Amino acid sequence: MNLRALLALPIACAALLAAVPALAQANPMGQGQGQGQAEVPGEASRARAVRPYIEVGQVLSAQLSPNDDVLTFTQVAVGVDMNIQGRHSGAAVSLRYERNIGYGSDSIDTDTVSGVARGTLALVPNTLSFEAGALAARTRLDAGGGATANPLVREDAESRFYSLYAGPSLETRVGDVGLQGVARVGYNRSENNTALVDAQGRPVDVFDDSFTYLGQLRAGTRAGEVLPVGVAVTAGAYQEDIRNLDQRVRDLFARADVTVPVSPNVALVGGVGYENVEVSSRDALRDTNGNPVVGSDGRYVTDTASPRVIAFDIDGLLWDVGVMWRPSSRTALEARVGRRYDSTTYYGTFTYNPSQRSAFALAVYDGVTGFGGLLNNSLAGLSSDFEAIRNPVTGDFGGLVTNAEGQSVIGGLGSVRSAAFRGRGVRASYQRRMGRLTAALGAGYDRRTFIAAQGTVLAPLDGLTDESHYVVIGASREMGRNASLTTNAYVNWFNSATDSGDVTATGISAAYNRAITRRLTGRAAVALDYVDSDFSAEDFAFATALVGLRYDF
Repeated sequence: MNLRALLALPIACAALLAAVPALAQANPMGQGQGQGQAEVPGEASRARAVRPYIEVGQVLSAQLSPNDDVLTFTQVAVGVDMNIQGRHSGAAVSLRYERNIGYGSDSIDTDTVSGVARGTLALVPNTLSFEAGALAARTRLDAGGGATANPLVREDAESRFYSLYAGPSLETRVGDVGLQGVARVGYNRSENNTALVDAQGRPVDVFDDSFTYLGQLRAGTRAGEVLPVGVAVTAGAYQEDIRNLDQRVRDLFARADVTVPVSPNVALVGGVGYENVEVSSRDALRDTNGNPVVGSDGRYVTDTASPRVIAFDIDGLLWDVGVMWRPSSRTALEARVGRRYDSTTYYGTFTYNPSQRSAFALAVYDGVTGFGGLLNNSLAGLSSDFEAIRNPVTGDFGGLVTNAEGQSVIGGLGSVRSAAFRGRGVRASYQRRMGRLTAALGAGYDRRTFIAAQGTVLAPLDGLTDESHYVVIGASREMGRNASLTTNAYVNWFNSATDSGDVTATGISAAYNRAITRRLTGRAAVALDYVDSDFSAEDFAFATALVGLRYDF
């Protein structure tokens, strides 16, 4: 594993942990709220939990198809789960380092860092805050990036993803004018131990890494304050620099919006503006026969001396119209349709939180970005008050969390291609607490239409589309005072842009935990995973079992 990527998530989590005293001692004045958390006026700041732990277990992993290999591992893991919420600030972290030590001459020892972190620190209460987030996850390359199947048997089919971002956000008022602003810098990386080829033996250019930059400022007045209607102006810029073939995605825009109240709960909204969107890249280095050069990592080698070629360039008018519906503080809908990227666009959000026990969130999105930008945006949309749901056998974080409100799923990884794309889709999540039972469901559809410059090695991808559907479920139930039962399940369907084929991946797992002492817990878990992939000549099926101990400090 690359040392820089290995340290990325712990460093980001350490920054959030370092802010714990500030979170617990957040200024109690005022009635504001930290982003992603619902605050009760007058409620004291509160520290919920910081739970470091160590786990030791024995794992039996059987490959049922296409072979019948059986391998055993000793699994050693250390981690921390943290959730601290103050009046204006909040942070949640689930970080885990795991080492699997195999037995036998053909065994492979593996190291994995996985987790998710998200935090908001109020620098000036109700005005200026600092946000940060980090993500580490893994998936199977031979599943087209669309699965999180048990990777213990084949490390060479594994890819690891890291994403982190940080930046300030502003929300204040100058007279009757409300000001909102955000600035973010992000970094994203993918690591894999082998080159990926499709069913025809052609290399698939897997995403390497990228930097993202985002800045946005909005000024506006609410309806009835200065005018009968609300008015606002917004300007923003986004850029992603992708290492593969020196790709660059740049989006500059300015727009004006009007909000027209129809009733106390309903308003019509509309906006018009200017946007300049450009996607460009360089070509791959060519050998003496004109064939693209592929490096040892399976990625095309960039010809840094080649000129930058424009793949997508839209310069002109954008507009949209829609409706806002907010019948109560627990229900909110905003839906818009318009013109962007020289074509029709749809986007919106819907949240419904009938009580502290349940929450539903739906988001429809449309944007031009790279793989890294999609990870950063999904991570930034996560609440800073959550508990991560993990696979009880592998310890993997699959993108599903439980929280009090807002988004509770980080969208499926989908395609691992390096090419920039226009991503459109929908993701939804629902969670509910029913007595001793807590359950969460995430589902989504993602469609990526690739953008590549003519005359370059990626040109055959231009206009082609990858599609992925995913469903992930997690549930836990307390079994008396000293025991609990946890179950997870997922289904991923991936349709490739090329003729390399489709992928279906499914899995289910269950774990039983029982307290032996106040800090020591016994664990037993089983899992089944199946991958039907046209990227590989054979399907793969695994059965895994674990017994072990966990000690909470």
